[in-house]
Amino acid sequence: MKLRLSGKRESRNTEGPQLDVRIVRTNKVFKTHKGGKTASWSILVVVGDNKGNVGMGIGKARGIPDAIRKAEEAARKNMFNIQRVGETIPHEVNARFGTSQVILRPASPGTGVKAGGAVRACLEAAGVHNVLAKSLGSRNAVNMCYATMEAFKSLRSPEKLAEDRGLQVDELVPWLPKVRKEEADAATY
Repeated sequence: MKLRLSGKRESRNTEGPQLDVRIVRTNKVFKTHKGGKTASWSILVVVGDNKGNVGMGIGKARGIPDAIRKAEEAARKNMFNIQRVGETIPHEVNARFGTSQVILRPASPGTGVKAGGAVRACLEAAGVHNVLAKSLGSRNAVNMCYATMEAFKSLRSPEKLAEDRGLQVDELVPWLPKVRKEEADAATY
């Protein structure tokens, strides 16, 4: 019997900020002892605040609720902030973990999240609403999540990227002034 909790969202009333908790993958694992087999659950969870903070964790326990709780605690400890421009990412990024590879590209408003599986869960939990993603190599959910987190960590602000390359921000990201103006207008309301 395989339990399907893929893509399930939860919000728990615990201390701290309210976070978007997504169960990406559940896996029933067995350990063989002298007296027989012992079953336990391994669960992959992605946690985010939909405002640029995201983290992932893996929990393992005999019961599903305990495994979810452990994974959520690990994900909260591993949270970090990603660079965003409006509701998209500032530039194209390519990341790899194991044999899994993820390519993320910024998209115009209204495009939505064009990604599947574990990559989609990571992007939505982080609050990235317009992005194009392509996964290459192994589609293992754990490796895809780790590759997506590596991609997030390699994102840099457009201003910093332009400064490092010796270019003007408008040359590198022509749509940035419009987005910055919209962000400023939204902050005044």
